[in-house]
Amino acid sequence: MARYRQLAEKCIQDIQAGRLSTGDRMLSLRQFARQHGISVSTAVSCYAELESQGWLMARPQSGFFIAEPSRVMPAPTWQSFESRVITPATHRHRTQRRCGPLGTAHLALDKATRQALDRSLRRAMKRAVHTLTQYPVAQGEPALLSALASHFTQAGFALGSEELVITHGCMDAVRTALEVCTQPGDTVAVSSPCYNGLLDLLSQLSLDVIEIPSSAQGIDLDQFEQHLANGQLQAGLFCTTHMNPQGITLTPAQKQRLAKLANHYRVPVIEDDVYLELTHREAPPLPTACHDEGGFVIWCGSVSKTLSPSYRLGWCRPGRFLPPYLKRALGVPTLVQCAVADFIDSGAYASHLKRVRHQLSQHKAHYLNYLSQHLPEGSRVTQPQGGLVLWIEVPGLDARALGKAAEQAQLDIRIGPWFTESARYRNCLRLNIGLAPDERIEQELARLMTLIANHCKR
Repeated sequence: MARYRQLAEKCIQDIQAGRLSTGDRMLSLRQFARQHGISVSTAVSCYAELESQGWLMARPQSGFFIAEPSRVMPAPTWQSFESRVITPATHRHRTQRRCGPLGTAHLALDKATRQALDRSLRRAMKRAVHTLTQYPVAQGEPALLSALASHFTQAGFALGSEELVITHGCMDAVRTALEVCTQPGDTVAVSSPCYNGLLDLLSQLSLDVIEIPSSAQGIDLDQFEQHLANGQLQAGLFCTTHMNPQGITLTPAQKQRLAKLANHYRVPVIEDDVYLELTHREAPPLPTACHDEGGFVIWCGSVSKTLSPSYRLGWCRPGRFLPPYLKRALGVPTLVQCAVADFIDSGAYASHLKRVRHQLSQHKAHYLNYLSQHLPEGSRVTQPQGGLVLWIEVPGLDARALGKAAEQAQLDIRIGPWFTESARYRNCLRLNIGLAPDERIEQELARLMTLIANHCKR
């Protein structure tokens, strides 16, 4: 066990034994480091671990204090069901144009990141001055392809720059993958619940779906294999790490099996990995594509969640489908590509991710504590190890009525029925935790709790 974790466990034992009490101030990081003969960075990791688990809270300009114990809420129940082919509705509820802090899964950029991005943009403008009047390279700017390959290789997922294609965000990467691998009328497997944007996309492409049940460990791969063996599927489309909306991450064993199934049955699996790097505690897990031996896993990602959706910049590792995928590539604005490449190469991206992971861990603890105090009795909430969302299950909740009331009140939320083509999740909703809980968000949360209370059957 890492030293910082050993020290964190010792602190937890002291709290549980009453040797440290709620409200007690912890030693400063330097004092803690000197006391235990460790580096300050190890002390920071220890306190961050305690914070992520809700044992400590940081107060600006004051230090770290023992947090009040919060109620541990049970996780939502994941019901098993027999999956079947469904034709997506052609008139699905579109996401509201208004992007509120609770509904849209996004985070805010801190001052250090904004300044670093600004510097990268200025440097990119100078370096790319001779190419800014030309059409962008279809596959992507060599600088960005190289930066991404190096970045993910250092994280344990070995990539060559020639394997990647730059896209207009993750959704564009997924769309192109579906267009390459399927044709109208084909059937695609997705997890249940499934991100509503993906269901919208499948509907637009006239593709049928089979919803595969979720479990605490990931998805029901036995059912997935059964449909593969029966020849019912032309593709799979799964978010595999910090899944949206359920927050589950497939275990390494599940990811390995998913890659083996894709290769054994020679059916492409499109991996939507947009949340991969937003782990709340440590380095991100490896993607399913890392276990792909035959090129049947099409790996898609972007900076839309880690930085900003406004950049519209993503990537795809199409595997064996690279030639037809490239034929559909039209190129992404050169300046944005060069700026993000500089941001990665300068080390600013890695620093940003380290800060964001710590911040998201704090946000999660705050939101969970708030929900444990204000949701109706019997409610269940996920406690994901990464990503930007919580999945909430409220007994007796009429989610559709809640959604209508929230829309009338101009409160942006995402209700459970949006994440399925079935009649499931009628008492569920999804909540964004990417933003720091300030006064505005506290007010919106209070409004949401009132609406939930008003739309629960007694």
